[in-house]
Amino acid sequence: MNKNNNLQLSSISKAGTLEEIADFWDTHSLSDYWNETHEVEFEIRAKHRRRVTLDQEVYSRLESQAHTRGILLETLVNLWLAERLQMAG
Repeated sequence: MNKNNNLQLSSISKAGTLEEIADFWDTHSLSDYWNETHEVEFEIRAKHRRRVTLDQEVYSRLESQAHTRGILLETLVNLWLAERLQMAG
């Protein structure tokens, strides 16, 4: 894929969409195509994260609540904080 987000055929899979590329690599091994690969450079822009230190008891209770709900602890904390901030105006 190029910079303006127009899809091009994948060089190895000859796929035209991300789904086709995924389907190809779900059924093929990179080791079979290693000699057809080449080194590339790219930049990843990840969201900036902040750390907050929590009391061990608070962390344990949050972890338990997240597990009970079947979600990640980070998801629960973000949801609860967003709710609280919305209530605070």
